[in-house]
Amino acid sequence: MEINHKIERFLRKYGMAPATFGRRVARDPRLVLDMRRGRELRAPMVAKAEAFMAAHIEAEAAAMREAA
Repeated sequence: MEINHKIERFLRKYGMAPATFGRRVARDPRLVLDMRRGRELRAPMVAKAEAFMAAHIEAEAAAMREAA
């Protein structure tokens, strides 16, 4: 359940649409909607989602450093 909260916080913080997140992580635009309805992610998908979020956060940080 913790991954659901991490994803929801990520979406709010970075203003990413749930369908965009799902497409980029799993080629599944319904991923987040299905999670909100009770879908549980298996360990490999959790790892993909966490890796995607970490890479996105790092890219944002790099962009901020370059802009400064």
